[in-house]
Amino acid sequence: MPIINVQMIEGRPKEKVAEVIQNITNTVSETLGAPKETIRVIVTEIPKTHWGKAGKPMSEK
Repeated sequence: MPIINVQMIEGRPKEKVAEVIQNITNTVSETLGAPKETIRVIVTEIPKTHWGKAGKPMSEK
């Protein structure tokens, strides 16, 4: 059972998150030959205050 973890900054529309889940599921299924029912995708949205880039929180950019 493949388990895929995706981390991204919060704020994207629910429809886009659902699209990412669907696309990852399809890709893994096609690549590994795994049935879609066995594929798990976990999306974790990180607050911009907890995501740093170049030494600064993304909330400050």
